[in-house]
Amino acid sequence: MKLSKTEQRNSRSRGIDRKRALEIIRLMNEEDARVADSVRRELPRIAKVVDAIVKAFRSGGRLIYVGAGTSGRQAVLDAAECPPTFGTTPDLVTAIIAGGERAVRFASEDAEDSAANGALELRRAGVSGRDVVVGISASGTTPFVLGAMRFARRRGATTVAVTSNAGSPVARQADISIEPDTGPEVISGSTRLKAGTAQKMVLNMLSTASMVRLGRVYDNWMVYLALTNGKLQRRGAQILREITGAGASAAEHALRQTGHNLPAAIVMLKTSASAHDARRFIEASGGHVRSAIDAANKSEKRAKNRRS
Repeated sequence: MKLSKTEQRNSRSRGIDRKRALEIIRLMNEEDARVADSVRRELPRIAKVVDAIVKAFRSGGRLIYVGAGTSGRQAVLDAAECPPTFGTTPDLVTAIIAGGERAVRFASEDAEDSAANGALELRRAGVSGRDVVVGISASGTTPFVLGAMRFARRRGATTVAVTSNAGSPVARQADISIEPDTGPEVISGSTRLKAGTAQKMVLNMLSTASMVRLGRVYDNWMVYLALTNGKLQRRGAQILREITGAGASAAEHALRQTGHNLPAAIVMLKTSASAHDARRFIEASGGHVRSAIDAANKSEKRAKNRRS
């Protein structure tokens, strides 16, 4: 049976066990440099997936990652970072890993062998036609992911594959397939290396670009970070000052007035809106900060016209 690219031996790393530390890491670095190019070739497909995710979010759907082993851990990491980074609810971007929570910390490699369990987990998640399901599998053959993808298709969800083997079974179950060709690994078959790096890069793009499109970022500031401790509150106040040009006192006052709602404080200081109205504009815009600012300015302009 012909080995997939991710399982083949890498001719450039033969004899790695006889190399010195610097030689080993230089070789790894050279191999890693190939990953960005492999992802770059997939950008048009990644953009299509971003558009699908944004459409899903706007219609009340979710982004659901599914993976096993390293792929599942990448999924859990990306999903877990969305609430503190973008102020989303935990159910908007979720991750299902074969073997459950224990598999995040401990290897549960046998858990990936059940396609039925993959389908069962998506059934439990209540996947629907409004959702986008992203199956992540370096080899593209993981039964758990395959079972989940097939179930998602039956439910009418948009299915996406992230794999390093073009035309693989997982890719064939996808409406859109992202297939960075990362080639053989430095350590044969150890797909936590280049394939895992490519997965991390792709998932970063999917979640980040989707959130930017939704207005969860203003300019290039992370304005929905959770102000849950002193460090983050100071960081939020600094961001507010940089965006609005306000002094420290005005920024702190705006944050207190809005209940430490950074997006609302931005609207308040960028416009003439009260704290109450700023929160209202944020809510009406679906959380899109720039749109909320535009709406507040238009409202003020209409009010001025009525007074004149």
